[in-house]
Amino acid sequence: MALSEHKARTGRSTLIQVVTPKPLTESPAARYVWAIARVALGWVFGWAFLDKMFGLGHETPAAKAWVDGGSPTEGFLKNAPQGPFAGLYHDIAGAAWADWLFMLGLGAIGAALILGIGLRIAAVAGAALLVMMWTAVLPPENNPFMDDHLIYAIVLIGLALVSAGDTLGLGRWWGDTRLVKRLPVLK
Repeated sequence: MALSEHKARTGRSTLIQVVTPKPLTESPAARYVWAIARVALGWVFGWAFLDKMFGLGHETPAAKAWVDGGSPTEGFLKNAPQGPFAGLYHDIAGAAWADWLFMLGLGAIGAALILGIGLRIAAVAGAALLVMMWTAVLPPENNPFMDDHLIYAIVLIGLALVSAGDTLGLGRWWGDTRLVKRLPVLK
């Protein structure tokens, strides 16, 4: 357990030393676990972006790459949604604005997580995107309501709350910039 020491004077000659446990998120092991989770989740978003952009063949065949005129939203949103929001998702499937928002979201969230900057905005945007993806597949295949989209959304919020970008990332540097000091929401 990591300890934090604080010394205080209560009079002329009395010195009190208080030793309290540091929060678990301040221990080096916890900081590295959160940092690795951040980079791993950033890779999930980044890979989805790269695969849809260039059709790398994992989920997106080369013929359906966005750079070759394919739509990153059309196939999934036309075929997968079957729950209460199916009509909404079928209506926006393949819309240029939906493709652009989806791809910008994937790329920006992935980059922010991998670099460790802008985690607050990345967490909110990523959680919103993941919750929308969860609503597209309601009810989930293997559970009455819980699936990996909701788990990832919770982890994203946790990453921002523990400043996971400060370890193995550019978060500390980013937080010290004038822009972020003026607009802390960008941290």
